[in-house]
Amino acid sequence: MKLQESGENYLEAILMLSQKNEFVRSIDIANKLEFTKPSVSIAMKNLRENGYINMDLNGHITLTEAGREVAERIYERHTVITNILMALGVDRETAQADACKIEHDISQKSFECMKKHFYEKQAEKNK
Repeated sequence: MKLQESGENYLEAILMLSQKNEFVRSIDIANKLEFTKPSVSIAMKNLRENGYINMDLNGHITLTEAGREVAERIYERHTVITNILMALGVDRETAQADACKIEHDISQKSFECMKKHFYEKQAEKNK
């Protein structure tokens, strides 16, 4: 199943929260994304039914292998694109907001070329 942008955002948020907290709950996601609890509950149900997350009896959410793969891909795109934009002189807040828009639509081929070019230039600069 192809995830929509909102599903990718939820998975990325779960990944980020799990790096900071022992447990991730729906309320944590709602707070991070500034969404209502009912909206998050519906999204979690859809993600669970499609095999992207697991939820235990205590409401603790974990990513499945498929969910982690998507989350890590989106998080990497977000991080790299943010860094590229900041290197071009864009302030952090704007770079992060713009990266969030770009990360979902850019092709894998274009992203890989951007990433390669950026890190090659960074390596040359640091010699």
